[in-house]
Amino acid sequence: MPSLAESTVALDTRQSQYELQSLAMARVDAALVHPPHFVDAKTSILDVVKLFQAKRIGNVLVQDHSVDPPALGIFTGTGVQRAVLHGTPLDQLPVGALANFSLIKVRPGDLVGEALAAMIKHKVHKVVVAEGEQVTGVLEALDLFGFLSNQSYQIHEQILAATDVGALKRCGADITRLITLLHRNGTKVTMIARLVQELNLRLFERAWQLIAPADLVANSCLFVMGSEGRGEQLLKTDQDNGLVLRDGYVCSTDLGEVCQQFSAALADFGYPACPGNIMVSNPHWRQHVTEFSQMVRMWSVTASPDALMELAIFVDAHAVCGDASLLETVRASVFALTSANDAMLARFAAAINFFGNSSGWWNRLLTRGADEHLNLKKVGTFPLVHGIRSLALAHRLATVSTTDRIEALLAAGKLGEKLAADLTDSLHFFMGLKLKVGLQELEAGLPVSGAIDVEKLSTLDRDLLKDTLAVVKQFKVLLNQRFRLDYL
Repeated sequence: MPSLAESTVALDTRQSQYELQSLAMARVDAALVHPPHFVDAKTSILDVVKLFQAKRIGNVLVQDHSVDPPALGIFTGTGVQRAVLHGTPLDQLPVGALANFSLIKVRPGDLVGEALAAMIKHKVHKVVVAEGEQVTGVLEALDLFGFLSNQSYQIHEQILAATDVGALKRCGADITRLITLLHRNGTKVTMIARLVQELNLRLFERAWQLIAPADLVANSCLFVMGSEGRGEQLLKTDQDNGLVLRDGYVCSTDLGEVCQQFSAALADFGYPACPGNIMVSNPHWRQHVTEFSQMVRMWSVTASPDALMELAIFVDAHAVCGDASLLETVRASVFALTSANDAMLARFAAAINFFGNSSGWWNRLLTRGADEHLNLKKVGTFPLVHGIRSLALAHRLATVSTTDRIEALLAAGKLGEKLAADLTDSLHFFMGLKLKVGLQELEAGLPVSGAIDVEKLSTLDRDLLKDTLAVVKQFKVLLNQRFRLDYL
């Protein structure tokens, strides 16, 4: 019987003809990377402008040797306007005074989609291509946009340019169309998830900026949780978000009304209201730093099922807009009481056993009737994600995404190399299968259910499903031993 790794390779081989069509999977060095032009930080703006004209370029890399180690920055054509407004004669104004030394870098071997995600995340139009300290060129958004076969960067630009919530609603619909296009082109699910996360974050951020007053934005941190926080959401799911307020801050307007408008806007974008009311519109999920931190501590102390559910949701929090340090202050409260509390950690991890058992879904997988469906989240995704989340919490790992947590646990010697690889492959398979079935439901005019009709899967997908569920079963055995769940 082939291993899980061999089976996933077989799936990749079957899809290779489609992946070759997906330009998002091309390497950065296959795109139009402009050769670098270096100038010293002491070079005048006037000389730089002359270089722009002579070389027909729009940027230079600025080397500052006056600091140790030497710094590298970038100066672009848009900086010329700031230079004119500076007031200093251009032949006397050094380029280093206006260069940006906070460079965003990608490697030549990175995927084009990763470079695009970096541009969206950091809100830049150019990234430096470098292997270590060796700079090979500059990749510009316009060239990347022309290279890509999708409109992801255009969606990003439309989000940033939106002046009303109605314009953002159109962007939300475009994100779903983009997902469909990328999937049809064979783009790997991990790449789709990363792009979708960045676009969703920008969409939520812009909506908050349009709805919330400036003083609220500056004195709070809006964050998302759940699969959105982990960067594992693909198609739109329920809202999971919250708001941390700076201690002592009093909103200049009706905070409750602002938050209600935000939750309503997301629902209008296609992100349904959370059935558990885990949204900023619920006062429980919008509190000042001290109050929020106290609530987090109470989750750990009481360790009731509801408290542990809220803790599990919160540890996946990811900052969207505002002062991220406010969220990090509250997050620190998580580790203050949990990592050394074995009894609480055991009750936290025990949720992996809430759904399914070996005599249920596992043995009936191949004998399901035509009308029976498999809830992939309950039997596969949840125990895998929550199991990794429990181990990360026990070992004080601040990373949020499941794959990052797996890598951190592997590096710390808390997971074996084979199991770590199998868990990663299983997660990606679950995500891809859920996306494929979800898109089929949308095309049929049905809501995304997350239910899998095993009878309709291809032979390869059925085999992979068996293998990945076997990995989850093995992982649950390890977790039951690690957290002594048999004694609960």
